Amino acid sequence: MASRRVLLLLTGWSPAVLAAGVNLQPPVTGIAQDIYDLHMLLLYITGGIFVLVFGVMFWAILRHRKSAGHQAKHFHENTTVEIVWTLIPLLILVAMAWPATRLILQQKSSAGAELTIKVTGYQWKWHYDYLDDGVAFMSHLATPQSAIHQVADRGEHYLLEVDQPLVVPTGTKVRLLLTANDVIHAWWVPQLGVKQDAIPGFVRDSWFKVDRPGTYRGQCAELCGKDHGFMPIVVEAKAPADYQAWLAARQKAAAANLEDPNKIWPLAELVARGEKVYTQNCVACHQANGKGIPGAFPALDGSAIATKDKPGHIDIVLNGSKKNAAMAAWGKQLSDTDIAAVITYERNAWGNHTGDVVQPKDIKAARGGKA
Repeated sequence: MASRRVLLLLTGWSPAVLAAGVNLQPPVTGIAQDIYDLHMLLLYITGGIFVLVFGVMFWAILRHRKSAGHQAKHFHENTTVEIVWTLIPLLILVAMAWPATRLILQQKSSAGAELTIKVTGYQWKWHYDYLDDGVAFMSHLATPQSAIHQVADRGEHYLLEVDQPLVVPTGTKVRLLLTANDVIHAWWVPQLGVKQDAIPGFVRDSWFKVDRPGTYRGQCAELCGKDHGFMPIVVEAKAPADYQAWLAARQKAAAANLEDPNKIWPLAELVARGEKVYTQNCVACHQANGKGIPGAFPALDGSAIATKDKPGHIDIVLNGSKKNAAMAAWGKQLSDTDIAAVITYERNAWGNHTGDVVQPKDIKAARGGKA
């Protein structure tokens, strides 16, 4: 904190200036504050070198110009000068590398974490699993398609809002275990000082400790496909008592929402639920009108897969497409009921008036379980 006060005195940077977007976002964790301080320190060092080198260069150019009567001198190597201009940059680099290395080691040390959350990146959403508390959920972009397509007004947090934020308690060291299901993603929230790649087949970890309640926003920072720019992150930090109340409510809701896989759903209810699942997960590629994107994502409206081949339709939603890698496997992301609902919706939406109903027990059977 002392170094931060010195930096503020030297530069006059204020929280208002930071909030205006002139500098880094205002830090809310100790690590983020250290990153900011290091950033400013290196900025002053490199800025000082820039001013010194170019100042001497321009002074020499003006002071010793030909029009002033100066004659160019011929000289050769000077061992002393060469040693000096090698040692000085070396010492500067060591002085810069020392605090940077110390900060990196601090970032990588997640020992003593009090809460562990597994974070899995999917195209284009995040899955959060509170490993010790039995709570897990998907977090999707909440910005409506009407705003994205400029039909409706864009809100204050355009493309940085989600339906379910990651909720953590303040004053608690939170460890994140990060991986991905399809391609490389990166979980990045600047105010927390966290930016960590999520790589399929690997588990990376990071951590943060939020000092005060608030809502902090970020996004995927690794180019991950068509809708990379539509994969926000929202972290909501609550006071410990409020967090425990939220956690108890989520656990109660999870227990109440356990569904009977053998329940027989009416067509209308499946279609209504399927439309919500489709909007959250499928509309980016296949579009709201089911027409897809020519040359990239096939249409579902009037397609053979959505009007005739019901077993094939179930298989491709569960397991993905072997011919088109862009079609993800949804079997690990969605419940049997959600998959049954979205397939039923696709077979009865737009011009696909098949009347087909896919029940959760059909999905369970397709997974290899008993119907």
